Amino acid sequence: MLLAKIGEALLLAVGMMWQVAWSLILGFTLSGMVQALVSKERMQAVLGRDGIREIALATGFGAASSSCSYAAAAMSKTLFKKGAALVPSLAFLFSSTNLVLELGVILWVLMGWQFTAAEWIGGLVLIAIMTLLVRLTYPKKLIEEARRHVDEAGGHDHGSMEAAEGTFFERLRRPETHVAIAQNAAMDFSMLWKDLIGGFVIAGFLGALVPNGAWKVLFLQGAPPAVQLVENAVVGPLIAVVSFVCSIGNVPLAAILWTSGISFGGVLAFLYADLIVLPLLDIYRKYYGVRMMLYMFAIFFVTMAVSAMIMDGAFSVLHLVPTPNPNIVHDMTTFSFNYTFWLNVGFGALALYLWRLDAQHPMDHGCHHDAGSEIVPTSTV
Repeated sequence: MLLAKIGEALLLAVGMMWQVAWSLILGFTLSGMVQALVSKERMQAVLGRDGIREIALATGFGAASSSCSYAAAAMSKTLFKKGAALVPSLAFLFSSTNLVLELGVILWVLMGWQFTAAEWIGGLVLIAIMTLLVRLTYPKKLIEEARRHVDEAGGHDHGSMEAAEGTFFERLRRPETHVAIAQNAAMDFSMLWKDLIGGFVIAGFLGALVPNGAWKVLFLQGAPPAVQLVENAVVGPLIAVVSFVCSIGNVPLAAILWTSGISFGGVLAFLYADLIVLPLLDIYRKYYGVRMMLYMFAIFFVTMAVSAMIMDGAFSVLHLVPTPNPNIVHDMTTFSFNYTFWLNVGFGALALYLWRLDAQHPMDHGCHHDAGSEIVPTSTV
């Protein structure tokens, strides 16, 4: 019996990994492209202020990029390191894990279109509340400290190809640019792969081994709706913190929680909280330092809980809260030749190409170049 449960947990973990593999590759590739092609001066010019325009641009960039919180964290760090202001950097982080198309598709398939709508609308609410909270508590000295820390902890910096001749696409096609993208993507992945594997395994065991009765007690089923709403909006992020799994990967576990009795707002709070799982908090610590990590955690937690309660109230008033699917675990562990399979095949080929380039041209961590200078590969391409 125990072995069967362990097998079920591992199968569920593999299923979660399978759902997000292609988006991870996409996110790390985009992060490598930004590091290789965009200079610090350009980033400061586009996103260097905390104005509405810069926040809107960062939100749009995020919506068009990665949907995995681990890859998005690496990308957000790159923006901040390149000179983006704090609020646009965080707006990118929220939008790249809440406003992307593939996340909406998976939510629609597993949980219903209502969750897709709540995720996308809620993503904008998250950014609005986060912006307000940061401006009310703006820690100028802490931000300066975080910038120094990210520069010191950022590892090898190639600079960018932006100062080189040619258009963006001409520079993108150059072999030395491909090498730099591969090296940057490999460096980011090397920092995160253990957290990724551990997160999926933990989420699989939570989904498979925790009995439904325990979830129902935790979610205060039978309590007054207002009490359950507030409690679930707080408990949802706490479950996310210890579940470790990233955006898209947390959708299957969210579906399990939804069938186990958590409220609509509690599910949304759990989904929003993929940015404060323990491995990501440790990553923020590595990127920005302990004090900035704690500040981000506090801002994020309040933002996620409040946004979830707002969305729960709105969807309840409009009678748009859907009915849970009791067969969700079976559906998640049944593999088929669907769009996820073909996306994983295509992006898997891209990952192999980048891995091969990085293996052929290993990064020289002792070499640094000024931002804006042309990339100098560690070996001739």
